[in-house]
Amino acid sequence: MNDLVRVVVEAPARLHFGVLDLRGSLGRRFGGLGAAITEPSLRLEATPAVGVSAEGPDAARAEEYVRRFLAYHELVGGAEIRVHRAIPAHAGLGSGTQLGLAVARALAELYGLPKEPDALARAVGRGRRSAIGTWAFALGGFILEGGRRPGVDAVAPLLARLPMPASWRYVVALPPGAPGLSGDAEVAAFERLPAPAEAEVREVAHLVLMQLLPAIVDADLPAFGAALSAVQRITGGWFANAQGGTFAPGIGRTVIDTMAKLGAAGVGQSSWGPAVYGIVDSDAAAEQLSCGVQHILGGTGVVLYGRFATTGASVTRPGPPDFPD
Repeated sequence: MNDLVRVVVEAPARLHFGVLDLRGSLGRRFGGLGAAITEPSLRLEATPAVGVSAEGPDAARAEEYVRRFLAYHELVGGAEIRVHRAIPAHAGLGSGTQLGLAVARALAELYGLPKEPDALARAVGRGRRSAIGTWAFALGGFILEGGRRPGVDAVAPLLARLPMPASWRYVVALPPGAPGLSGDAEVAAFERLPAPAEAEVREVAHLVLMQLLPAIVDADLPAFGAALSAVQRITGGWFANAQGGTFAPGIGRTVIDTMAKLGAAGVGQSSWGPAVYGIVDSDAAAEQLSCGVQHILGGTGVVLYGRFATTGASVTRPGPPDFPD
C-alpha cells in the first residue's frame, strides 16, 4: 500500500424507525425517520493505486463501490481499500449505505472531488429510496427525511436533525435467521406492496410531528417510546405482505415483545431486520435489558447496546499504516 497518502473513514450504523408514506398522494413517497448508533460501526482506509482492490470484511462490496465511484467520475486511477471493521450486512443496520458512502468519501478525499452527502450517494448509487443512512452518515443524531419525488434523481431532503438525549440508550439484537431484503429483491418487494390507507399515513405523520419529535426535544422517553412503537405497528403492517407479518418471522418478534415487557420505552424492527431494538434511559437499564434479551436468544445471535451517535462519519489522514486490528 502507498504509505504516504492514506485516508481513514469511520462511520456509525443506523436504526431505521419507519417510513412516512408509501402512497405518494402528495407527490412524495417513502420519507422516514431513524438515528445513528455508535455500535456496530465501520472503519476503512483507502490509498491511491493503479488498479482496484479491497481486503477485509465486506471487501467484495467495497471493491464494487470503488468501481462505481471511478466510473461515475470517469477517473482512470484506482484505489486500495482495507476494511478494518464492518457493519453486519443485510441486517437492517444500513451496512450498504455506510460502506458505499465511506468508500465514496475516502475516494473524494484522495481525488479532490465533491464531499457533500448527495454527491457521495449519487457516485455509488445509494439513497435511491431511503435517505436515513445518507444523513446519518453525514450528521449523526436523529434524522427525519422528506421522501422522493418521482423522476427526481436526488437524495431525499433532510427535514430535521436532532441530537438524541444524552442519557438514552439503545439495545440492538441480531437474532439468527434469514437476512433482510436487499438489492433486486428489495426493489421487487416495494413494487408489490399495496398502498396503505390514507388515514394510516396521516396518523403516522401526526405521531411523528406532534409526539415523537417534541419528545426528543423534551427528553421525554415515555412519549417518544409510545410514538415510536405506534409508528412501528402501523408501518410494519404496510410491509406485512412482503415480510410475512408486522415484523419479520422468527424469534425477532419474540425479542421485541420481551424488550417491551422488560421496560423498553420504544421497540421495533430496523428496516427489513433481522435487527430489532429497544430504547431505555440509562446504562444500567440497557445492561439489564441486554441480559434479558441474551437469555431469550439462548446464546445465539448478537446483542449490543450503547449511546446514540452524536456525529456522523469521521475522516482522518493518519501517517503510515500501523495495522491496529
